[in-house]
Amino acid sequence: MSAPLRLLYPLTFPLRLVPSVLHSRALATLLNQVMKESLEEGELDFLMNRRIAIEIDDIGVRYRLGLADGRIRGYGDDKPGDASISGGLHEFLLLAARREDADTLFFQRRLRMSGDTELGLYLKNFLDAFEPPARWAPMMRALDRMASMRFPGR
Repeated sequence: MSAPLRLLYPLTFPLRLVPSVLHSRALATLLNQVMKESLEEGELDFLMNRRIAIEIDDIGVRYRLGLADGRIRGYGDDKPGDASISGGLHEFLLLAARREDADTLFFQRRLRMSGDTELGLYLKNFLDAFEPPARWAPMMRALDRMASMRFPGR
């Protein structure tokens, strides 16, 4: 485990105690705000009645997200995701901060996809094309700073 992760890992312990359904619902609430326009324009309709699993391996946190009634919803582990994306915290930070594109991370095997690959590709293409609204610039700067943390071996 890299030095920054060794420092972060103990801080993630409380997160690992919280049921994944609560993690998923919190992330869904944030994504509904960030992706409001995309939701209104139907750009996420490919997720209707489907579930995406996001697994952050090195900190032991997982999310289950889907779309119902025009909103992103968070789910528990009662049903597996139709598609799953897994990788380390640093890789997801790079993706969220838009410092690396999904193709690069997948081709370098730093992110892995399983399950319904067509659904996973729709999600990847959406994320590649998505531009966060300007009002989220402070959050994007914070993600960029976190992604800048030195991760040895990367």
